Amino acid sequence: MTTVRSLRAKAGEEPITMLTAYDAPTARVVDEAGVDVILVGDSMGNEALGYDSTLPVTVEEMASRTAAVARATDDALVVADMPFLSYGVSEAQSVEHCGRMLKEADADAVKLESGPHTVALTETLVRLGIPVQAHLGLTPQHVKETGLFRQGTTRDEAREMLDLARQHADAGAFSLVLEHVPANVARQITESIDIPTVGIGAGPDCDGQVLVVNDVIGLSESAAPFSKQFGDVRGEMASAVAGYKEAVESGAYPAEEHSHVEDELDELY
Repeated sequence: MTTVRSLRAKAGEEPITMLTAYDAPTARVVDEAGVDVILVGDSMGNEALGYDSTLPVTVEEMASRTAAVARATDDALVVADMPFLSYGVSEAQSVEHCGRMLKEADADAVKLESGPHTVALTETLVRLGIPVQAHLGLTPQHVKETGLFRQGTTRDEAREMLDLARQHADAGAFSLVLEHVPANVARQITESIDIPTVGIGAGPDCDGQVLVVNDVIGLSESAAPFSKQFGDVRGEMASAVAGYKEAVESGAYPAEEHSHVEDELDELY
């Protein structure tokens, strides 16, 4: 079973695997495959809930989805991705919302899209017993400000990111997600902190990798440029649905083996 402590011990020693999941069936498959960490990402907004971005995802939606994933998971570390404005407005509200994910949804940890405003909060949460995964680089909750572009591409931005990575490690974060940053920047950050880094579009030198599960299995209509499709679930689903429609319309389904008859119920009228 993966724990926060065992994950930290993997830094520089063994590659960390991490995938998103938003429901129990997917979580069960991911867990049985032996993936170390399941992130219940706020990417559920785009991938599962039909929103145009991650911004509309609510605390209630995150709690519900996290609980479903946790119920189906035996070994992976389950991390709840805290949605937009669920933290950072006030410390008390932030602690309450993050605490709910552990108390009510059975998450093992929470993830915060990080910045200068989350350093002190990370320290508070960890002190209270709420493990925190930090997240730097591309932070979709700031899409209105930064857009969905590669981050850390100037010397000043890269230095600021490195400084924030160190601050969050010192504040007690157990790991750090680096999203869509130059690979050489991610490498230097990884070498500079004593907690594991998990990259997504951040090159091969992070301690681990994370992707959106819909991209990995080939369910997304379009995937991020740094992602890779390892299956064609969308194609298989389309084929199965088309086959079902054809069978019903042709009368091939349901066949005799899909029905049962109670002899005593003949001649009701």
